[in-house]
Amino acid sequence: MNSRDKVLARIDFATGKNSTSPATSYAALKREYLREGRLHSEERVALMIERLRDYDAEVLECSPDDLIPKMKAHLIANRKRELVVPSGLPRAWLVPGFHWRIDHSLTLEQIDRCEGVVTGCFCAVADSGTIVLHHSQMEGRRLLSLLPDWHLCVLRESDIVETFPEYFARCTSAPPLATYISGPSATADIEMTRIKGVHGPRYLSVLLLRDAQH
Repeated sequence: MNSRDKVLARIDFATGKNSTSPATSYAALKREYLREGRLHSEERVALMIERLRDYDAEVLECSPDDLIPKMKAHLIANRKRELVVPSGLPRAWLVPGFHWRIDHSLTLEQIDRCEGVVTGCFCAVADSGTIVLHHSQMEGRRLLSLLPDWHLCVLRESDIVETFPEYFARCTSAPPLATYISGPSATADIEMTRIKGVHGPRYLSVLLLRDAQH
């Protein structure tokens, strides 16, 4: 088969003109890559923390009982008073003494005036240190996680997986929108000078909520 025949055969395959349907061919593909993690729970958490800190994110750990005091202390330490939150964030997380703006269709200007955002997340991948937002009511629309300069994300220990295939296995259906966050926003595209905050928050804090047994 010459190069022309190969190209035409690929076109036939892509357009469904071959005898085997694309879905059948896809199902028959060999999947010899790593599909499940090999780390124990504590090793997986430790790897996630290491990756986040390598990316210059701040990581704090807490138990369910310690969540509110830890969050309050962190907000005070970062001098944050007015924050925006998704409409589905648990009301118990809205620490007294702060001005919480709940996103019920807030305008861009209202969000921009806030000093930061607090969200949950869908999942986190330890292998790459990536936080995944599917923009549910607990995570908020994408604007909330991109416009404010400071992002505090509450990550549950049970939502940490080791590999991306394990994350995809958690997706019962394709999310309409997903954001993958690997540390604070930064770029070095311009004259090889690293600049933070170009595509999103300059500062990322992760509050790791340990499981109850911890």
